[in-house]
Amino acid sequence: MSKKVIAILRGDYIGPEIMEAGLKVLDAASKDSSFQYETIDYPFGGAAIDQYSEPLPQQTIAGCKKTDAILLSAIGGPKWDTAKKRPEKGLLEIRNALGLFSNIRPTKVDPNLSHFSPVKQEILNETDFVIVRELTSGIYFGTPREQNEEKALDTTTYTAQEVKRILKIGFEMSMHRRKHVTIVDKANVLATSKLWRQVTEEFKKSYPEVTVDYSYVDAAAMKIITQPTAFDVIITANLFGDILSDEASVLTGSLGTIPSMSAGTDGPNLYEPIHGSAPDIAGKGIADPISMIQSIEMMLRESFNETLLADKIAAAVQKTIEDKIITPDLGGTATTQEVTANIVKNLKG
Repeated sequence: MSKKVIAILRGDYIGPEIMEAGLKVLDAASKDSSFQYETIDYPFGGAAIDQYSEPLPQQTIAGCKKTDAILLSAIGGPKWDTAKKRPEKGLLEIRNALGLFSNIRPTKVDPNLSHFSPVKQEILNETDFVIVRELTSGIYFGTPREQNEEKALDTTTYTAQEVKRILKIGFEMSMHRRKHVTIVDKANVLATSKLWRQVTEEFKKSYPEVTVDYSYVDAAAMKIITQPTAFDVIITANLFGDILSDEASVLTGSLGTIPSMSAGTDGPNLYEPIHGSAPDIAGKGIADPISMIQSIEMMLRESFNETLLADKIAAAVQKTIEDKIITPDLGGTATTQEVTANIVKNLKG
């Protein structure tokens, strides 16, 4: 098996801390296996602004394009609030540059952590759904975009082809799950949403096994909290997906455990935790590494088809949580290093 190349974007504030934890787990999991890899660091986010005055230098784009997968840690923070280009601008740019038009964010409630959720346990039981968010079009990328003292303008645009390619990602995913797709839109108001429904009606004919329903975004927002088990695969536009995926993260009880994947048609996928860079706890050694570690687990499954290694990591993380060796965000007292060391120990055990 040829050696795989993984781009490492270490991030800002707690970013490097949790990346280091994740890489220790990857190293421990892959020892004595046939999976061989090398990592290459590239500047990105606030750290890249400090060094190159750009959150996404050209060398990072060129380097990432040559890799088999990308691991990104949390970026941004108050240090760069007044920068000409904020670190978050680099996220939009790397998605465009690499054609990462879909973001996949799973929401699965761990019974050991469900008491941290503000939602009642009986509502949460067996919650397991995925939000597939269109990532490179819609209102975040539309033009014209204008702002002055009297008026502001944002434009949202979708083409049928953009809708079809995100539908394909979601429908294919549903075929390996419960074969149920929900399209979330605002078709009672927005022309772009009416296009989404029109394209879906034709597209779904190629997937007769899949049940398809539609939900307005406001109704979906309520249902995610009151009836989360009603969903399997949600497919939605950029803005709606951004909001709903953050809402859904509340169900799990902590942002510190949730991974995500951004994917395109060709080239490497990008894997990252969904939480921010947490400047308030940076350097204190208490950042939760589980989201980063589960992003690595997701990478092993989706980019490298290393199911056994991914399963080993998942089991080791689960055992660590069951043993209550957890960081303060989950009500524990363990440090980042202690959680990581315990996961590594469970991998060896």
